[in-house]
Amino acid sequence: MIYVLNSVILNKSYCINDIANNYFKMSTLEFRRLEQNDFELFTSWIKSKDELMQFAGPIFQFPVTDEQLLRYITDERRIAYKVIVSETQEIIGNAELNFENTKPRLSRILIGDIHNRNKGFGKHIVNKMLEKLFIEYDFQEADLNVFEWNKGGIKCYEHVGFIMNPDLVYSQTNGDTTWIALNMTITKERWLENR
Repeated sequence: MIYVLNSVILNKSYCINDIANNYFKMSTLEFRRLEQNDFELFTSWIKSKDELMQFAGPIFQFPVTDEQLLRYITDERRIAYKVIVSETQEIIGNAELNFENTKPRLSRILIGDIHNRNKGFGKHIVNKMLEKLFIEYDFQEADLNVFEWNKGGIKCYEHVGFIMNPDLVYSQTNGDTTWIALNMTITKERWLENR
């Protein structure tokens, strides 16, 4: 199934088309497995320890090395994808399906180039990940973790149909600060209702 998003209302008078590059139209996205020849681009997206923690949690150490990424893409509990704009074949991000827990988890969702952020790609990527889990793999539920201060991420996930799971809250030390990670869940039924 292909999702095409022509316009998303951001507030009373602006739509994403007006803001994003003269009537930007959401492109078709495809997922392909992350490979070694993608490592240089991947590491170019991560500019700081804080960005790495936001994107990946504690799985990587800054700066990310090829050795870390090789372990990442060969971990059988994860499927790491590069996200590609079909029309241009531009790699714009990363997305991971994580099977470490009893229910599958959407993990390490990143839109690499800041110029591609806030254009609706995040929601499109999350929907494509859920399509894989719920339609291709026939799972009935999925979850994800998001830092509580990441209001844009939380809003994106809520628009897709995720709800907060108040029973799971994590803390992660990042330097001198502690970040709180919230868990959000979605069922196949809720996702289908929100499409």
